[in-house]
Amino acid sequence: MSDTHAIPATMTAAAARRYGSGDVVNVEELKVVKPTKDDVLVKVEASSLNALDWHFVTGTPYLLRLTNGLRRPRRIVPGADVAGTVVALGPEVTEFAIGDEVFGEIDGGGCADYVVAAAAKLVAKPPEVSFVDAAATGVAGLTAIQGLRKHADVQPGDRVLINGAAGGVGTFAVQVAKALGAHVTAVCSTRNVEMVRSLGADEVIDYTAEDFLAGDARFDVLLDNVGNREPGELLRVLHPDARYVAVSGPKENLWWGPFGFAVRMWWACKRSSQSFHHFIAAPDQDDLGDLGAWLASGAIRPAIQRTVGFDGVADGIAEIGTGHVKAKIVVVPSR
Repeated sequence: MSDTHAIPATMTAAAARRYGSGDVVNVEELKVVKPTKDDVLVKVEASSLNALDWHFVTGTPYLLRLTNGLRRPRRIVPGADVAGTVVALGPEVTEFAIGDEVFGEIDGGGCADYVVAAAAKLVAKPPEVSFVDAAATGVAGLTAIQGLRKHADVQPGDRVLINGAAGGVGTFAVQVAKALGAHVTAVCSTRNVEMVRSLGADEVIDYTAEDFLAGDARFDVLLDNVGNREPGELLRVLHPDARYVAVSGPKENLWWGPFGFAVRMWWACKRSSQSFHHFIAAPDQDDLGDLGAWLASGAIRPAIQRTVGFDGVADGIAEIGTGHVKAKIVVVPSR
């Protein structure tokens, strides 16, 4: 490992050593781990919180514990989003140099002063893009771009309905769909209507005042971040060859989480002409590069609710668990 940065032995981080709600997250001092093989050590300038972090902290659905630890979590530091500066290299890393500014989606650990990450899950951060904006983009931006471009195959002129347009994924989905040339109808609550409209949505439906499935409008794509309606209701507003993309669903079932709804929706689509798509966003350097270029050009911008320090991670994760978080919560180390 080579470096020109004075790397301390310990660092500050937000960590959860047992499963529970946001209050199990505490600020701790942890050892700084050295990168090996094809990893890099990143000095974190910003991270952000996602529903993914809520699942890992709460250990729900319980199915997740088969890989993350049955009784206590193996992944103790939240933060799959990261933006920062490379300060040390594993011996097999050739695509980055010390001092490079990077961002991406990693395997947790972003809510810390330093994190070891696979080089393949990072890309160069455009100089025009702030660390805060880059950190807000990884998971949510990848979910939006992969859901709409890869799975829904959105084409110019397609009519896209986004259910749950005010959260992290939803705010990016509105903008990505517009960047792909679609006509976007976005669904959110009253307090978020103006924010979502400012992101470029052609039409915004306040679900507290209007049933977004009522009326004669029909759509080519439905990106569903909520899963709060019955499959038959959702299919009725889709064209016969439309694509239904499930990002998330009801979390009430502690064993299966949103997967029970996804199976029901899959079965409904199997008996209809519409196609069903369910996926978990994966780090992809090409997609991250496109997101970075869009950020640099201003084609998309993160909607950020607030920035917090490590002592705000617990409340942020608890808020995400309510299902009513507005935009992104970004975590910035206090130095």
